[in-house]
Amino acid sequence: MTLEELKERLSAIDAELSDIVDELEPEDAPEEESAEETEEERASTEELEARSAKLMEERQTIMAEIEKAEAAIAEEKRAMEEVIANKTTKEIEKREEETMADIEIRNTKEYINAYAEYIKSGDNAECRALLSENATGGTVPVPEMVYDIVKTAWEREGIMARVKKAYLKGNIKVGFEISASGATVHEEGVAVDEETLVLGVVELPAKSIKKWVSISDEALDLSGEAFLQYIYDELTYQIAKKAADELIALIKAAGTASTTTAVAVPAIKVTTVGMDTVAQAIAQLSDDAANPVVMMNKLTWAEFKKVQYANGYGADPFEGLPVEFNNTITAYSAATTGVPYVIVGDLEQGALANFPNGEDIQFKFDENTLATSDLVRVIGRQFVGLGIVAPNAFCKVTK
Repeated sequence: MTLEELKERLSAIDAELSDIVDELEPEDAPEEESAEETEEERASTEELEARSAKLMEERQTIMAEIEKAEAAIAEEKRAMEEVIANKTTKEIEKREEETMADIEIRNTKEYINAYAEYIKSGDNAECRALLSENATGGTVPVPEMVYDIVKTAWEREGIMARVKKAYLKGNIKVGFEISASGATVHEEGVAVDEETLVLGVVELPAKSIKKWVSISDEALDLSGEAFLQYIYDELTYQIAKKAADELIALIKAAGTASTTTAVAVPAIKVTTVGMDTVAQAIAQLSDDAANPVVMMNKLTWAEFKKVQYANGYGADPFEGLPVEFNNTITAYSAATTGVPYVIVGDLEQGALANFPNGEDIQFKFDENTLATSDLVRVIGRQFVGLGIVAPNAFCKVTK
């Protein structure tokens, strides 16, 4: 019998035993029973008692079988879990070993040289031949030195180093709150008004940022690490710098009131640089903009320092905030009415950069256009979506 059948039989035995007890001790029996029991009644009682004893014996046997069956099932389950755990552990260990092997291979001189040749030619066969898994699709992993160069280049660009990054395919949309009614104290007997909530959505379309440089045939002949260092270091930093310029352009172009598709960037008019200029801008920021920085042209920074020195005391016109330079922001001396010359805001809270294809750069080599000058044109391309995604995360200071 199966476990389910054993349990069904046990239930039937218990029901039959309950019926026997009811027959032996009926609830509606008279309080004073006859002193003499008939022979027929004695025979019926003996038969019920014998049946009850037989059922109890069968019940004990079934209980033992159920216990045995449940123990066998539990052991089988434990053994299966152990097999699965061991299999999973072995698979994880295998993947880790393969990953570590790939990492070690990617850091070898042979792989770095092969990767440099892949960058030049677009043929990754030699890279794949060196890896533990010779896959036929996708992209080959880059050497760790390239990761370090790219990371360093983005960190060197002070503005982009502070921007939150995402790696989602396609154009992403970010929701934000335009306005909302606040919470209320509920007085007894008075109905609470429903919250009034207005939401907006900012879309970050990904675009290509390109930078090209001309290198000599001698530079192209460089092999391995020297070539990768030369190409990646120059182009990655220039692309990061351009990304910062594009983000600044979005902030400068933003309106002072939020719409359903764009966040607000308030602006204040300060015609003369003063010790309190940055403080006035900070006052326009939302409570969520907790870590603001000051962004400006280096020439504007000199104007602030001039004001600080003229005051003859140690107060900081930047209110202790970090200062990041970007020379696409108009200098104070060149700004006209309504043109921003300082931007104050929280880059991590208020801005987002999405890299649909990761932070690695795609290269193209043009050996023909400048061939007569013994130069090769190298074009670097980065696919990135930029946007400002939080209302009142930035404030523009204009003339």
